[in-house]
Amino acid sequence: MTASENRRVSTRSTGIVGVAILSSRILGLIREQIFAGLFGAGKYLDAFLMAFRLPNLLRDLFAEGALSIAFITTFSGKIATEGDESAWRLANKVATLTAVFMSVVTLLGIVFAPELVDLLTWWSWPPDKTELTIWLTRIMWPFMLLVSLAALVMGMLNAKHVFGPPAMASSYFNLGSIIGGVGIGWWLDPHFGARSLTGLAIGTLIGGIWQLTAQVPSLRRVGYKYRADFHWRDEGVRAVLTLMAPAIIAASAVQVNVLINSGFAASLGNGPVSWLNIAFRLMQLPLGIFGVAIGTVTLPLVSKSAAIGNIDEFRSILASGMRLAFLLTIPSAIGLAMLASPIISVIYQHGRFTAEMTKETAGALQFYAIGLVAYSALKVLTPAFYAIGKRNTPMIVSFLAIGTNLFLNWLFTFRLGWGHRGLAFSTSIVATINFLLLYALMWRQTRGLESRRLFAGLAKICLAGLLLASICWLANYWWLDAWEHLRFFEKLFALFATILVSAAMFFGVAFLLHVDEVRDVFDLVRRRISKSGNL
Repeated sequence: MTASENRRVSTRSTGIVGVAILSSRILGLIREQIFAGLFGAGKYLDAFLMAFRLPNLLRDLFAEGALSIAFITTFSGKIATEGDESAWRLANKVATLTAVFMSVVTLLGIVFAPELVDLLTWWSWPPDKTELTIWLTRIMWPFMLLVSLAALVMGMLNAKHVFGPPAMASSYFNLGSIIGGVGIGWWLDPHFGARSLTGLAIGTLIGGIWQLTAQVPSLRRVGYKYRADFHWRDEGVRAVLTLMAPAIIAASAVQVNVLINSGFAASLGNGPVSWLNIAFRLMQLPLGIFGVAIGTVTLPLVSKSAAIGNIDEFRSILASGMRLAFLLTIPSAIGLAMLASPIISVIYQHGRFTAEMTKETAGALQFYAIGLVAYSALKVLTPAFYAIGKRNTPMIVSFLAIGTNLFLNWLFTFRLGWGHRGLAFSTSIVATINFLLLYALMWRQTRGLESRRLFAGLAKICLAGLLLASICWLANYWWLDAWEHLRFFEKLFALFATILVSAAMFFGVAFLLHVDEVRDVFDLVRRRISKSGNL
């Protein structure tokens, strides 16, 4: 393929994944909205979110982090060099090993839940809140086994260029969590007190089962049949584990930062854990739709290019992915920062979620938005190091981030008195530093990343972003006194109209400034319309 064709394939596949992830993220927002409305952003929601954070940390560490990157890299290389049969044999071995290992980790997590909860909260919570968190943690630990297998299935499908169904699978997790969790929670306690949290925890497991089984039909269609294989002394398994080791260490550095942030937030009393979680969930909406989608599509493509030694194609695909990430996340970051309060008010300010909670959550979202662009670019850039065999580089950079994160948390939260906002700002700065370091190292490794073209495109995107920021500022000015007096649907219409107009103006200006990725999307839509007209 030419560079232009590769860019178009990547853009089209990213669009498919982006739409699927958009569905999942919207359902995730609905899930968080329902939970926040039922419990408010206080003691009970803090306990549930902290309990879910424990298996979620290890999910990020093993399943959707190290395992996913290592497996897709090795599996894609197997397909490119040895064919499907060899790749399927590797998949059976890794799937069996994953099931056995994660089952053991799950049992250990259930046994040592009290110690883990104390560690995560820095022993700062009262006994009743801690006891509730331990109970919920034990219920939700098996989620890690389910999501690990789901991530493995997703890796197989992505390597076979099937992106839509695995991206949609997380939608089923959210549906299962909402329907099963709220239903069982209401059955246990119609007033949604502490007992009903058990229902939410069980709903998480229902969602995990649905997320895994929803991908099985697609896996069968690409020719895979699972057979238990305990012969783990295999070159392919060794390659996966060799890639996983530094990836786990690198990801563990990230999780150490999460633990540090959780401890700081827990020590600030009731509320900050929930405010930060909700704000980060909102930031994950564009991060998932754009950053994760682009990274998902880019990884198997760069892995195959690296496997056959085509460094020019590798460089072109990676640079195109980062340009696309900048194009889609810069306007998202501006919009989230400038419209934080209206967005949170419309989505969350219902039931027990008060105006004060909206204000505190909006403050965190504004600081998280600063790091959105770097977070998204890292989703594209970091896995590429594993594709070219430079697996230690992200690990070293991640460890440098631990000390930086700890210092900045102390500085912003306690020394400057920014509270939970300081934790969000620290997270954004650390992500930005990580990206800049990794970009410089990849630039050196590949002898350039089409940097001139990248920075020229970035300048054009920022110019279009100024217009978007102006529209958001005007909207905030008009709403300054009237917002709290508007009815819900009036707020919803005003917010939606602002987002629609500002997005249209941004992409219109980007098109006029000849940003390549916008032109690719325009050409793709035009060809689809032409095909429809010829039918």
